[in-house]
Amino acid sequence: MASEREHPVSQRWSEWREVTDLDEYYTRWRRLEATGRSPHGEVDFIESLQPRSVLDAGCGMGRVAAELARRGVDVVGVDLDNDLLAFARQADPAVPWIHADLATMHLDRRFEMVAMPGNVMVFCRPCDRRAIICNAAAHLEGRGVLVAGFELGPDSGALTLAEYDQHCTACGLELVERWATWQRDPYQGGSYAVSLHRSVLQPTAEGLVQGA
Repeated sequence: MASEREHPVSQRWSEWREVTDLDEYYTRWRRLEATGRSPHGEVDFIESLQPRSVLDAGCGMGRVAAELARRGVDVVGVDLDNDLLAFARQADPAVPWIHADLATMHLDRRFEMVAMPGNVMVFCRPCDRRAIICNAAAHLEGRGVLVAGFELGPDSGALTLAEYDQHCTACGLELVERWATWQRDPYQGGSYAVSLHRSVLQPTAEGLVQGA
């Protein structure tokens, strides 16, 4: 069996890619919108916080970032999967789409918000979890916020909220609030959580990762 480091993103990501038709997945959201249902719950949530700039970390096919741009938000998308970024560039060629590893990326700017709405913390390598959070914190300006939504699986290697909060604390972030959905339903111990953390430090990528 290949080691985790031999997968371009993670073993779990490789398994998802093997069973996913990317063209079908890309059009799924358009089909949902065509039925009159909004596929933009994450965007509605992000927009309600009124960030002027957003880094969509793990942007995938660009659904969230492209919609944020359409609503006038200054947004940059970053992902490690170039195949998905090809769809993102098709979704909105004007958005800066960057191919980079979230654990090591270094962008020459900071943002009011870093958003990770697409199970990013589930699909990344477990050994990269803290580095990704610290790097996200390093790309926040002032008292910027990190918002992440992800599933809480039953398997032994799943990311727990306790572990996530521990990483956030180590990276200079404090929990502001947590919900069960992007529509702000109260979190009561379910299998999905949306967490909002705020920066309490002026972090640097080097300092935080080294001090993790």
